Amino acid sequence: MASNRKVMVLPGDGIGVEVMAANMKVIDWLAKHKSLDFDMSEGLVGGTSYDAHGTPLTDETLADSVASDAILFGAVGGPQYDALDFSLKPERGLLTLRKEMDLFANLRPAIVFDALVDSSTLKREVVEGLNIMILRELCGGSYFAEPRGIDDQADGTRKGYDTNAYSTPEIERIGRVAFDLARKRNGKVTSVEKSNVMYSGILWREVMTELHQAEGSDIEMGHMYADNCAMQLVRNPRQFDVIVTDNLFGDLLSDCAAMLTGSLGMLPSASLGLPDAETGLPKAMYEPVHGSAPDIAGQDLANPLAQFLSFAMMLRYSFGQSEEADLVEAAVAGALASGKRTGDIMAPGCEQVGTEGMAQAVLAEMDKLAR
Repeated sequence: MASNRKVMVLPGDGIGVEVMAANMKVIDWLAKHKSLDFDMSEGLVGGTSYDAHGTPLTDETLADSVASDAILFGAVGGPQYDALDFSLKPERGLLTLRKEMDLFANLRPAIVFDALVDSSTLKREVVEGLNIMILRELCGGSYFAEPRGIDDQADGTRKGYDTNAYSTPEIERIGRVAFDLARKRNGKVTSVEKSNVMYSGILWREVMTELHQAEGSDIEMGHMYADNCAMQLVRNPRQFDVIVTDNLFGDLLSDCAAMLTGSLGMLPSASLGLPDAETGLPKAMYEPVHGSAPDIAGQDLANPLAQFLSFAMMLRYSFGQSEEADLVEAAVAGALASGKRTGDIMAPGCEQVGTEGMAQAVLAEMDKLAR
């Protein structure tokens, strides 16, 4: 079917280019076999944008991204950009997109596929069947709040500082997303902060408690300090369903949860804004969690599965294509069950493949499932 659904493709840097190229083959397969098509544009972001334009995100690319229905993002960064001014670093392009599009809700599922149970560093009985969702507030907290900076002191030393600040509306809107997600899952929310030592944490707990009383009586909700949550993720992760937390703690806890699944290369994410008044769909960006991995870039070593799973989230959350999303996810599971592995999830008795090999394994499974 013809489509005017606009998707902005931003491969970025490092392995982002490779995994996005692999993802395009999955998109081409759906266009051919499922008549699912998009109006797709491509732009530069991060280091590639800086190299071409002297900025990690041009006004034109930002405008095109805002005008799209969804963004499919790769990764940004690399050691060659470490000496750049803070405002010009590749990561600022990503943060600008999140902030300007008000993509405040970051969904990071941590799912252990049956074929990868033994790839986790934790025991099988700890992670088998794991399926949790970490919901990270993405537009506030210490990554954006002011004041922040580095100041020269009178005694010749320097002082670096960041502010962790949240308002009631910011907490309420991420809390509502947590409740909505829990209603579609197992009905349990764990709200995570550090109210024992941080004023922002005290407000977070107070607002989440009031919101739960007013709007979430059908949801089981508990509170947990962030340091305890990190410990519990590696002690008994299956106690969780939806974890909702702030920007900084969400960044740390989601990467911790990634290793429960066996590799950062297996973790997708979705960053959502508020629903559009006309379409009812949120502005959204979908990206793997793994980063640009410059040490393996350009060598056909990158695991593309997190990119594929991020694309499946795009199908599900932005376009209501649950059947096609299920197909992509089932094909990923099938490829893993067939014994194909990239180096990051390699296991005895399996066949090691590269980015292209894993993409072909997934496409082969899609062929089987479509019969």
